[in-house]
Amino acid sequence: MNTGKPTMLLADDERTTREALSRYLSRRFQITTAEDGTVALNLIKHNDYDFILTDLRMPGADGMEVLKSAISKKAETVVIVLSAYGTIESAVEALKLGAFDFVEKPINLNRLDIVLKRAAESRELKLENNRLKSQLSGSFDWKEMVSASPAMHEVTEIIKQIAPSRSTVLITGESGSGKEIAAQAIHQLSRRNGPFVAVHCAALPATLLESELFGHERGAFTGAVEQKKGRFELAGSGTLFLDEIGEIDPQVQVKLLRVLETRTFERVGGTEPIHSDARLIAATNRDLYKMVQEGTFREDLFYRLDVVNIKMPPLREREEDIPILVKKFLDHFATENNRETMTISQEAMEILTQYPWPGNIRELRNCIERMVVLSRENHLDINDVPRNIRDASGGANTMIQANGDTIDDHEKALILKTLDECGGNRTLAAKKLGISRRTLYRRLDEYNM
Repeated sequence: MNTGKPTMLLADDERTTREALSRYLSRRFQITTAEDGTVALNLIKHNDYDFILTDLRMPGADGMEVLKSAISKKAETVVIVLSAYGTIESAVEALKLGAFDFVEKPINLNRLDIVLKRAAESRELKLENNRLKSQLSGSFDWKEMVSASPAMHEVTEIIKQIAPSRSTVLITGESGSGKEIAAQAIHQLSRRNGPFVAVHCAALPATLLESELFGHERGAFTGAVEQKKGRFELAGSGTLFLDEIGEIDPQVQVKLLRVLETRTFERVGGTEPIHSDARLIAATNRDLYKMVQEGTFREDLFYRLDVVNIKMPPLREREEDIPILVKKFLDHFATENNRETMTISQEAMEILTQYPWPGNIRELRNCIERMVVLSRENHLDINDVPRNIRDASGGANTMIQANGDTIDDHEKALILKTLDECGGNRTLAAKKLGISRRTLYRRLDEYNM
């Protein structure tokens, strides 16, 4: 179970030492114990640990083997060895192989606390350095775009190729297909030294959108009590991502076109030109070319945006990716809701794979969250799959069950019933439902309860 604490593997063949240290350290660490080196090696093989505290002399594999296995698997893991009087020489050898420090037996808890504090600081510094190196090298965690399908492989290759350029990019695709993740990948691989700034155009009315993009001067309109920088300024030399760009009105389209042509703009109510070095990435689920023909989107702006076009394939065209995404979301929501590792049956996976997913990755993500939240077991089977998905056939997508109720109706009723049983105590209700308070609050907000 994920508790939010750093994880520690404690390996020692002396039961009294193991149990005493486990009790002492459990307030600060999520402890896993191993009674010998062989058990420790098996745990390291299947799990990642932030810290490892290991005795040097143990039956089976010794502490040196534990050290080598941990360091070779994950360089950020901090290994501290426990050494009795006769193993000091071996402890020094362990330091040469990558151990952070050693603590002599019998263990002085004050000495152990000092070593652990230094170890935590060293690990955090190492992680921060890795993060900085990652940013400087323009790397991207492709786990965010997990894929085994040829269609997505083509997308990732295009992203890698065009990321270093400063060309404007238009990402098209159905809602929920991962357009913003693709935009983030382009930004992180671009080596631009500014931030990634996202604006969801459909969520803002025209008057507000203009101010959000370009900023405003004090007194520009009622309520403008001070100067405000817009998203173009905030993006600096980074990337500005405009999601659902097909929703912007003609006036904002004109201003946006000017920025693309001249790299300058003025704040609302201002006259001073401001230079912009931000790279623009736009996304839409609408057919902009058709909108141009209908006269609802400027033709000149369309061609300025459509320098490089990346089309995100819908999930139904990348069936190979569904099992990978299911596993990713299971792990995520199990962690978020403090659940043990979640697994899923082959039958349930086959149903999820056959479903057409009109809402794409977003719909799949919501489905897996619902399954994790509502299941009282750590293994999901066919009965945990929402009925509308089980009953779907021939590409039909209906949210209505046989009795006329929706899946949301059942979930809402379960939450209300549990809250009533708990006298309105949300903390107690969340615990009884087997979900986090954060998830319960989000559900209450979604259902306007």
